[in-house]
Order: sequence, then C-alpha cells, then structure tokens
Amino acid sequence: MTYYVIYDGNCNLCVSLVQVLEKLDQGKLFLYAPMQDKDSLSNFGITPQDCEMGMILIDANHPQRRWQGSDAAEEIGRLLPAGDIFVTAYRALPGVKWVGDRAYEQIRDNRYTLFGKRDSIYQPAYPIGCKAVSNFADDTSNQQ
Repeated sequence: MTYYVIYDGNCNLCVSLVQVLEKLDQGKLFLYAPMQDKDSLSNFGITPQDCEMGMILIDANHPQRRWQGSDAAEEIGRLLPAGDIFVTAYRALPGVKWVGDRAYEQIRDNRYTLFGKRDSIYQPAYPIGCKAVSNFADDTSNQQ
C-alpha cells in the first residue's frame, strides 16, 4: 500500500514532521508533495482552497479515499508501526478527539506565526512521481 501526503512545503513545522516521517518510513508507505506544487495537486483534483483546510492524505490504491487535517494526521499515525494502538486509545477517550481537532485548527491557522515560514519550498526525499499521477488518471478514467 502507498499513501500520498500533501503538506505545506513552506511551513517549518510541517516540513519537520515530513522529514521525521521520511526517516521512519524510508518511502515504503508514504510519498510526498508540497501544497505549493500546483501541477501535481491538479492531477489529484486538489485546489489551493482545499489546501487551506490542512494536510491531505490520499490512499494511492483508492484515490477517492482521502483524509484531511487532523483526520489525516491521525490516519498517518495509525499506519505507522504500533500506531494503531495509540490512535485507537486517543479516539476512544471522551472529548480528546474534539480537543485535538481544535488544537490542529489553531496550529494550522497560525503555523507561520508559531513556527516560521521557510524561504524556499521543501522538496521531499520521496516525492510523488509520474507513476503515481498516471495511476490516478487510470483510476479516474475507469470510473467514467
């Protein structure tokens, strides 16, 4: 299985988290594209307005399956080794998911003020490539 992580390539926090994921995963499960790569995003039908709601996770095998914002962060956590245990516990505790969602929104909306903005867009070590885009195009043409 492969998942595509769409992140803010200008955000210091977002880039730091992508770099941690890249080291942990080594491109085995996750491939990445910055939100600023409009050509790649258009291949997935993602607009700049869509990106305003936070990071996006796409199931490469079923591109219509997507998570965004705190749901994307939780799904990434769930997919990591032993992550399912922690995410399940987090989701099960009354009120914790609601607090986590609000915290994500506050961080998302104030990320440059809180963590700074990069001078250049971070280009991932494991980018979404041409094969990923052509697979998506094949999937959408089969649905029509």
